[in-house]
Amino acid sequence: MSKIQKTTMNFNDLDFNVRTAGLDNDGELVIFLHGFPESSLMWEPAMEKMSELGYRCVAFDQRGYSEGARPQEIAAYSMTSLANDVVTLANKVGFYKKFHLVGHDMGSLVGWTVTTLYPDLIASWNAISVPDLPAYEWALKNDPAQQKKGSYVQVFQQPGAAEAMLEKDDYAVLRKLWDGFESETVATYLDIFAKPGAITAVVNWYRALFQTPQIDYTPVTVPTMLIWGTEDLAIAPAGIEKNAQFVKADYQLKKMNAGHWLMEFNAAETTKLLTDHIQENSLNN
Repeated sequence: MSKIQKTTMNFNDLDFNVRTAGLDNDGELVIFLHGFPESSLMWEPAMEKMSELGYRCVAFDQRGYSEGARPQEIAAYSMTSLANDVVTLANKVGFYKKFHLVGHDMGSLVGWTVTTLYPDLIASWNAISVPDLPAYEWALKNDPAQQKKGSYVQVFQQPGAAEAMLEKDDYAVLRKLWDGFESETVATYLDIFAKPGAITAVVNWYRALFQTPQIDYTPVTVPTMLIWGTEDLAIAPAGIEKNAQFVKADYQLKKMNAGHWLMEFNAAETTKLLTDHIQENSLNN
């Protein structure tokens, strides 16, 4: 297997932890975006596999997750800023043309934002678990199942409340979310969240989502695939089914008999879907 390289990269005046695989390859670039409460570590199996196929793979611990990238103000975690980090990272690794994008959970929302703001830079978009923000917001307003699953988002808006909840009893809530993960993975994540200011920075993603200026999420115009587990703990079916209305390009919805943590418990199947979709949308086709 291709070895994962870990480094620190400075861009947008912040220091990010970055994982790479196959940067010496001559293939197309794939950028991976993690969600809550994980890090770029989650993408290692997919990066190893895809770098073996010749792709250049990059994943980074995004704002709040990298110790050197924890601005204090909520506005610094706006989707506009998070999306800009992605395209700046592509340039940082020497890529100035279209690249493929993969995102999970809140990383999916970042990816949907990138496809909205920078459609000319994206060769293919691969979302895991979370639909486009308009579809999710529609479900929050209209679907009782999504309202129940998404109730934590409202708790996260309360200053101090989310931090207290997540830190209580030695991060019991987070440990429950990571149930079944490899012990080394849990230890790595706990090391991130136990750092001073980390919990607040991470939760600020959710606060900025509703408090910063809103983006006009026009329909996506790049080839898109959404992978969703039918037993997802955070995302109900309504928003997933609604999502097709917000994509005006080739669109695939792949449902799996699985939960939310597809890279942890369904890595082979998920990576195969990602690889197939990226290959179908190669810049050389």
